[in-house]
Amino acid sequence: MKKMRFILSFFAIIYTSFVFSASVDSILIASKSMNSQIGAIVIKPENYSQSNREYPVIYILHGFSDTYSMFLKKVPKLTFFADVMNVIIVCPDGGYSSWYVNSPIDKKYQYETHISSEVIAEIDSKYRTIKSPKGRAITGLSMGGHGALLMAINHSDVFGAAGSMSGGVDLTFKPKSWQIALRLGNYETNKEVWLKNSVFHQIQKLQGKNVALIIDCGKDDFFYEINKKLHNKMLELKIPHDFIVRPGEHSWDYWKSSIEFQMLFFYKFFYPQN
Repeated sequence: MKKMRFILSFFAIIYTSFVFSASVDSILIASKSMNSQIGAIVIKPENYSQSNREYPVIYILHGFSDTYSMFLKKVPKLTFFADVMNVIIVCPDGGYSSWYVNSPIDKKYQYETHISSEVIAEIDSKYRTIKSPKGRAITGLSMGGHGALLMAINHSDVFGAAGSMSGGVDLTFKPKSWQIALRLGNYETNKEVWLKNSVFHQIQKLQGKNVALIIDCGKDDFFYEINKKLHNKMLELKIPHDFIVRPGEHSWDYWKSSIEFQMLFFYKFFYPQN
């Protein structure tokens, strides 16, 4: 932990001492699964146009009621991370309340397919990316934290690393909240569907899978207890992961700090020799 804090402090010194010029593209991605055009932001490192190399990609999923542009607005430092880490960062849209699942009752909410297939295909075709799990990481906050881990569970052949920041990792925690029932139906009569789409109840699928995982949650967050339960279950299942608990609530103040730990984790995943 001391080494991690030292590196983060070093990043902070670089950030305050230099001007970085990562470029930001706003794009639309065709979704056949939802018959629509869906927005995303792509952040390219400064040297992208000056080389022919292929870059690793970090996908960041937004939370409930937000949009793809929110994370960059709240954390403009994303451009710094793209530059200093030599990575492409993609912020796709996940709808108002998709929970990043394929809804069996609403054809306009097929976001697991969109993120794991349509977004990946578009980014790999339009940008110079490392087209393998070794070059892809995914994380997100709150609803997006659930989505990122669900992608890792169901698509370990796509993502080699995944993270969650204050994730709503058990959909059954408060089944009448956050419009989850609009995506999966009433909990009492559709329990099997809920369990199939809930990270906590599907995490065993990561046993034996080579996916690097980092989970963090603030001690004062209303999702803290379900994150702790997930951590303990992963320990029982012997699923390797980093679990970080720090002071903080379910807020942007926490996530602005949290993303730094996540980015360092992914940097070490992409560049283990450094």
